Amino acid sequence: RTNTAYDRWWEGRRLWGSLVNTSRNIALKCHSYLDAHDRVRATIAFDIANFADVLKDHLRGQASDIPYPVDHAPSLAAEQLFMDVANLNRQGSISEVQFLTLNGDLTALSDICGACERIKKTPIPFSYHVFIKKFVFFYIISMPFVFAPEFGYWTILVTSFMFYVLASLETLAEEIENPFGIDTNDLPLDEFSILIKKNAHEILVGYPIHK
Repeated sequence: RTNTAYDRWWEGRRLWGSLVNTSRNIALKCHSYLDAHDRVRATIAFDIANFADVLKDHLRGQASDIPYPVDHAPSLAAEQLFMDVANLNRQGSISEVQFLTLNGDLTALSDICGACERIKKTPIPFSYHVFIKKFVFFYIISMPFVFAPEFGYWTILVTSFMFYVLASLETLAEEIENPFGIDTNDLPLDEFSILIKKNAHEILVGYPIHK
């Protein structure tokens, strides 16, 4: 149970690490393709940062800054980035080969979103929660009958310690089962989003941004 919950947490961390790298790749490629004074650089930087923010809010079930309601906000954010890059291709700012090179990174955004949604929408079955809680309860209740003849009053301390360990493991597993929340042990999605925003602006616009 604990290993499964940790695997979900670690996969979420790996996916957001991939999002950071993919966002940097898009920014770096656009930086090398576009003219140094092209105003669209700021637009692309905004699109990259916006996707991270929208995905974060989507995974947390929070409202995004999209001006009108949509069923799937990350798709709209990714679509805007796709459209801006496609317009650059149609206008001749980037070549067909350069557009195809960017396409793989742009497609990766939707793949990362889908993988994160798979974790969020596929919780550990409720039967596992119930069974483990029942097992811990009956295990702790039975311990005094086994240890009392051997340890006497020390059985109280041993039983309390075992209950603390097993209950803590179960609580920890419940904490990290959904890694995209806002609890202390969840992934720092706000920090990841700020990092992506800073990197995109530093690469494409040429100055750091702190918020």
